[in-house]
Amino acid sequence: MKLASLKDGSRDGRLVVVSRDLGHCTDAREVASTLQDALDNWEQAAPRLAALAESLEHGSVPGDRFHEHDCLSPLPRAYQWADGSAYVNHVDLVRRSRGDSLPESFWIDPLMYQGGSDCFLAPRAPITLPDASWGIDFEAEIAVITTDVPMGIAPEAALEKIALVMLVNDVSLRNLIPGELAKGFGFFQSKPSSAFSPVAVTLDELGAAWQKGKVDLEMKTFLNDKPFGKLRAAEDMTFHFGQLIAHAAKSRDLCAGSIIGSGTISNRDAQGGPGKPIATGGRGYACIAEQRMVETISTGSAETAFMAFGDTVRIEMAGKDGHSLFGAIEQTVTQSGSQG
Repeated sequence: MKLASLKDGSRDGRLVVVSRDLGHCTDAREVASTLQDALDNWEQAAPRLAALAESLEHGSVPGDRFHEHDCLSPLPRAYQWADGSAYVNHVDLVRRSRGDSLPESFWIDPLMYQGGSDCFLAPRAPITLPDASWGIDFEAEIAVITTDVPMGIAPEAALEKIALVMLVNDVSLRNLIPGELAKGFGFFQSKPSSAFSPVAVTLDELGAAWQKGKVDLEMKTFLNDKPFGKLRAAEDMTFHFGQLIAHAAKSRDLCAGSIIGSGTISNRDAQGGPGKPIATGGRGYACIAEQRMVETISTGSAETAFMAFGDTVRIEMAGKDGHSLFGAIEQTVTQSGSQG
């Protein structure tokens, strides 16, 4: 089934079940008023929502036209947003571009940071910031929403705790990151609000594309309507979602509604080297920073600019049938008022 949270003037939106073709939706308030309500009682709510989804497909319940522009992020706010770095190729490029080597531990122990989860952007909301010199970048990722996860869970058991899957634009301010990390206390100002896809889907919607904790589909990104990345999400993913969830739950329980991200999707080229831009026959990239890192490694300097005010990014993933699975994240960078 596919679920979305429609704008209704409240913080958490109104839960609806969405048809598989993203054409129609039906109100889910008879089961749960919000997605968090459903997740808090997932064992009871999920079968009822699935039945409602089936009724929607058969036209036996009232349905309205579904418009992605009416959506908030599926969870407009969440108890937990922890973003991993499952694609170690991306981390390796970061280190190489600044002349550092990659510690061997990075291949066996995932990186993860705890992001702000109090206010996510809607999938079509602008990225509003005061200063373009902060190095505005997008990051195309996949995320899962969990049910309750006990501390110390094993990776394979953690896969059973995945309720829903969605896409992410993990907005990053690249020029603020070095100063923050130099303090030795992690990201904060350099990671503003993220946005998630219009709909979140259950694993059965992925069918054969769900491969042992990985999504075996192509993630497409567009910058100002031009193809920027067409990456295979399962390829070069060092840690599957069960491993990421287990890492997050090593020393704490995770409550229902926790969001765990994959980190920036990153593919090597056919020879095992850094990926190439689409314009030169490669698969491109899921963020501008990676293209800049490859440029730095190859030529000694980065040439591609970060996003400017007025630039638009689009992130989308199609199923095996070629149709959009999650709807699209499409955001334009706009300038806010005074910093004061």
